[in-house]
Amino acid sequence: MPDGPLTETPRVVDRATAAVPPRDPAVAKRRLRRGLMALGIVAAIGAAGWGWLSGGRYVSSDNAYVHAAMLMVSTDVAGIVREVPVREGQAVRQGDVLYRLDPAPFQNAVDGAQARLRQAVLTVEALREDLTRMQRDTAAEEAAVDLASAQFDRAQSLVGTSAVSRASYDDARFRLLQAQQRLASLRQQAVVQLARLGGDASLPPEHHPEVQQAQAALDEARRQLANSVVRAPFDGIVTRVEAVQPGQYMEAAVPALGLVGSERVWVEVSPKETDLTYVRPGNPVTFTVDAYPGRVWRGTVASISPATSAQFSVLPAQNTSGNWVKVVQRVPVRVHVTPEEGAPPLRAGMSVVASIDTGHRRTLSDLF
Repeated sequence: MPDGPLTETPRVVDRATAAVPPRDPAVAKRRLRRGLMALGIVAAIGAAGWGWLSGGRYVSSDNAYVHAAMLMVSTDVAGIVREVPVREGQAVRQGDVLYRLDPAPFQNAVDGAQARLRQAVLTVEALREDLTRMQRDTAAEEAAVDLASAQFDRAQSLVGTSAVSRASYDDARFRLLQAQQRLASLRQQAVVQLARLGGDASLPPEHHPEVQQAQAALDEARRQLANSVVRAPFDGIVTRVEAVQPGQYMEAAVPALGLVGSERVWVEVSPKETDLTYVRPGNPVTFTVDAYPGRVWRGTVASISPATSAQFSVLPAQNTSGNWVKVVQRVPVRVHVTPEEGAPPLRAGMSVVASIDTGHRRTLSDLF
């Protein structure tokens, strides 16, 4: 070590470094915040623009429900229920028997109608035979009239001579009058008989009015007998079976058990009227059912109602006061469900969330 006092070596300072003042952390934070805000504004504007351009294509609504063909089955004949071969919730096919009425009264009516039909045919045939006999008698009586007329003419020409007496003349005249009266009577009877045959003696019995009337009565009796067996008009699920019991008397045309269609199922979506601008029949539809989370069904728009839902209400709203508030209406849209094998059953009344793909895309020209 050198002797003497220690001396401090002077520090060399760079001019460029000396010219830059020390950085303030608060200023840096403000600059970063402003940059992030500007970037956020640009991103928000871009997202809003993209959302607007891509929006308007899909029409979504949770005001949608599953619908199915529903019918309260009845028949147009009255009778006592004899058998109910179905149970609650049973699936049936079109034509399956739902319940039967006691067929005895209806079968008796058929038998009686058949007997009356046979009697009508026999009556017509008897009328035809009587008319034929009358025509033969008329021809014979015409010959008798001709003979009596000739005898009367001869007697009349000889009455003044000794060849024919006055008594013989009167007798010839009387026989002529009798023959003419019998002929007139036979002709009148033939006219009446022909009228009873419908004016045409050659008309077949099955075309006679009385026979046709009897045939119509037989057809009606057979129809009622057939309708005493009530069958399913379409495929579906039977419900309210407990309303029909064996031994119960059923009035005609009174609703009995219910039938809900299993094949005729559709979805009815009720979007706002302002969302229907680009909805058209044939648009694809996807929907979910609240009862089956995660399951997606597909379908197509089948039809759009010609009126709003409010127009179909029993008492449509009528605003007659000055306190009027405009309410956006909803228009029912029917969606045909695309069948899928293995899909869970859709039941009438289930809640649905549907999305209709209108295919419409917005452009910047729509802003101007």
